[in-house]
Amino acid sequence: MSIRVATWNVNSVRQRIDLLLTWLKECQPDIVCLQEIKCVDEAFPRLEIEALGYNVVTHGQKTFNGVALLSKLRFDETKSGLAGDDEDTHARFLEGVVTLKRGVLRIACLYLPNGNPVGSDKYPYKLKWMSRLLEYSKERLKAEEPLILAGDFNVIPHARDVHNPAAWTEDALFKTETRESFQSLLGLGLTDALRAVTDEPGLYTFWDYQAGAWQKNQGLRIDHLLLSPQASDRLANVGIDSYVRGWEKPSDHVPVWADLDLDAA
Repeated sequence: MSIRVATWNVNSVRQRIDLLLTWLKECQPDIVCLQEIKCVDEAFPRLEIEALGYNVVTHGQKTFNGVALLSKLRFDETKSGLAGDDEDTHARFLEGVVTLKRGVLRIACLYLPNGNPVGSDKYPYKLKWMSRLLEYSKERLKAEEPLILAGDFNVIPHARDVHNPAAWTEDALFKTETRESFQSLLGLGLTDALRAVTDEPGLYTFWDYQAGAWQKNQGLRIDHLLLSPQASDRLANVGIDSYVRGWEKPSDHVPVWADLDLDAA
């Protein structure tokens, strides 16, 4: 049996609820991490999603940010917020644990800060957030359990992950410090799921609404699934549902998913 875990920056869940429901029915993911739900918990369209058999947990925020976990498996525990900065009120991190036949699967749904403009306080905030994520990951990896960090990282890891690398060198998503922070996560033993199965360039998860970026395939890969060794050992398949970007009134991001050979309890 395999479990399909997906991530999607839905860019306002209430505006895209019909697209989300259509995709959930088509893709049949077992666990979904949503980012930029852009609503408070009470306003999340919970009933429509629960009707498809999902348990729903949200960590919302009015008009900005916000993350949610949807799971066909019951959550044993959930926790919102990333440790390391008590003054950070942004709704960007939500962790859930589900029981498997053997052990558990831990999912962290995250929405990293964009960090632009680089000359503002937004970029140091991004780097500090990534540093906090590194500490979280160090601690969690000690448990030696299947762990997935899934979300919109706002990081272009490599030149092959962006249509025109030269145009992005000073952008917060592609700056050297940003990519080094991302590499530090991989250095802990986490695996970039997509890159575990292919080195192909031109595989993107985001296309801007401007300048016909989607039609010209001028995209970026910034949505990632990072797997602990215990999860990457079980990796069976990875996909990017890029066709969703061609739907009417789409998000500028598309879903990314991974199938893991794990038995649900």
